[in-house]
Amino acid sequence: MSLKFGGIRQIGFVVNDIEQAMAHWSGHLGVGPWFYKADVGTTEFRYYGKPSAIPVLSIALANSGDLQIELIQQRNDAPSLYLDSLRRSGEGAQHVAYWTEHRFDEHVQALLAAGYVEGHAGRMGTSGRFGYFVHPELPSAIIEISEMTGGKGEYFSYVKRKSDAWDGTDPIRRLDAAR
Repeated sequence: MSLKFGGIRQIGFVVNDIEQAMAHWSGHLGVGPWFYKADVGTTEFRYYGKPSAIPVLSIALANSGDLQIELIQQRNDAPSLYLDSLRRSGEGAQHVAYWTEHRFDEHVQALLAAGYVEGHAGRMGTSGRFGYFVHPELPSAIIEISEMTGGKGEYFSYVKRKSDAWDGTDPIRRLDAAR
């Protein structure tokens, strides 16, 4: 538990083949069901503080207990920490995320005051903002602050409830970007 941000709520993995990753996590590790969006519909994006081309992202979410697992496959070459991580170290865990409903700006300011820089940030659809932060002393520890407004909190709660009740059937649930 972080004294500043609460518990880590999510671990995000960058992958080259999200279909293969979902099949592995559900089939070999028993984590699911996966809620998959082929294009999450990012509507705003900055890379190192400057407006940037928007990455086309496929994302899958599932929970293992209280911890959400996120799989991310970027499908274009827009600058992002996702591609930076893939180039630097290949597939694997890329970030941990803290969630907040009302303290997004406060959490961002705390990270900036501690020497972190905004690596990339934006908004997906009409949901709350997200920001990924890196520190020059520990560049492998990317921290995401995710705002749980605009329906995102309810959606993440839905994913958890479905994961808690999952019996192993229907491991991949495909959604459109509007959800």
